[in-house]
Amino acid sequence: MDMTIIGSRATGVSLNYDVSSLDILYRGRLVELRELAESKKISKSGSVEVLRARLIQSLALQDLDLSWDGIQSMSHNELGEVLKIFGIKSSGSQRERRQRLWLHLNFDSRRMTIEKLAGMDRDDLHELCIRLEAPLTGNRTVLMGRVAGVLTNQLNGWGRIKRSLRRNGIKVPLDSMKIETDEIEDGSLNLVGTDFHSDSPIAVIEDAYDSLVLGIDTLDQVTQEDLRVISASVGDLDRVIGTILRGSGGIWGENQKELLLRLAKRRGWPVSEEIVKSRFMRISTDIAEIRGARIGNFAKLTGNSYLREKVVSETSMKRIRDKMNQASFLLDGTRS
Repeated sequence: MDMTIIGSRATGVSLNYDVSSLDILYRGRLVELRELAESKKISKSGSVEVLRARLIQSLALQDLDLSWDGIQSMSHNELGEVLKIFGIKSSGSQRERRQRLWLHLNFDSRRMTIEKLAGMDRDDLHELCIRLEAPLTGNRTVLMGRVAGVLTNQLNGWGRIKRSLRRNGIKVPLDSMKIETDEIEDGSLNLVGTDFHSDSPIAVIEDAYDSLVLGIDTLDQVTQEDLRVISASVGDLDRVIGTILRGSGGIWGENQKELLLRLAKRRGWPVSEEIVKSRFMRISTDIAEIRGARIGNFAKLTGNSYLREKVVSETSMKRIRDKMNQASFLLDGTRS
């Protein structure tokens, strides 16, 4: 998995994590996150937010010690950066940040309520006070009041990622998109989408659409309608493929094929008929290959690079050159 170094200019703290993985996890629904967890052999139990936090810890911050002792050893700035990665409130004192991070990693905010504390015995409350850095003296009622005070102070600060992240994910910087201009100039265009973290160029989308409806008039009416439905959603298909590639580290094989089919059916795409499914998977494999995927046995069996050949055709090359010239003009204008 490619790791991108992200740092805070204000704090000087740098942490290594995969931006694309975070983008998937922020926007992923429960079903998608469970499937990702299953593919990574990570426990898929719990609510969507509990699972999201577990996946962020396991996939994006796997090299960071997030045990209680590890959290205690973090500086004020480091805690702030880690909280931002988990997508929750990052302000507050150093102790408040430690409390919030530990709560987020170990409890479901919908279940860890003040009402639940009433059912805990003194030993459990004593242990919570230790972890939350609260005084340990007093009877059960006193300990319960101290834990309740922390939960009240941390209310809405943990347990759920920020709404903006859930809706929009992370904006990937433009300078992370690498296109080899020499290959465009000499006509080879080795790979249109070497950065599978971003949407494919419009040429890929257009050619995918053309390939899906190619010779559609020779097919029966039901098949025609199914292909039209899928072709109308080819932009969404491209984004789904990008999401799967990010979650699999850029690998496209049998597991990714099966996952795509499951997600397609959940979206209501008609991919049950053999002719439609065959064309759907062939185009999907070509899109994945254009994006820079490492193709597995699935591609050797069914991929024929038809779309990839169309993308590097003269017409498509002209479209790409025009887009590149337009982008270059706009960039030059902003720098002047």
